[in-house]
Amino acid sequence: MSIGTLDDLFFHTLKDVLYAERKILKALPKMERKATDPALKAALSSHRDETEEQIVRLEEVFDLLGKPARGAKCDAMVGLLEEAEGLMGDIEDAETMDAALIGLAQAVEHYEIARYGTLVAWAKQLGHSKAEALLKTTLDEEYGADRGLSKLAEERLNATAAA
Repeated sequence: MSIGTLDDLFFHTLKDVLYAERKILKALPKMERKATDPALKAALSSHRDETEEQIVRLEEVFDLLGKPARGAKCDAMVGLLEEAEGLMGDIEDAETMDAALIGLAQAVEHYEIARYGTLVAWAKQLGHSKAEALLKTTLDEEYGADRGLSKLAEERLNATAAA
């Protein structure tokens, strides 16, 4: 796909983030199984449910634009998830695993926040107000997930792993 306009770039980035969300959805169950802290397990499970809704929302954005909801390989997400897979295979201590899972999940969240923030701005610039609102809902959820993970890490899991 040739990218010649902001509209082309917007569509390309939507495809990128759809691919990323689908990859995240596949990775979350393994992360949830690896987690030992009940609150972390619940946070990962909740984010899995949120991710399913976010994919539906993205498909709605594609529909609004009259475009097929097909993803395009997101090398950044592939890299983040490969890193997560490798790190999860290297850690034996349960408390350290929980701390690592939070860090890995936050790396994914920060990528998503960057992408959705950009998409919201571009949707606004391009006059796609309905798409903007849908993408903003997802952006807000990603910020919420990040805050929840930070709180869990700071209040309990990082100290437990350090002990």
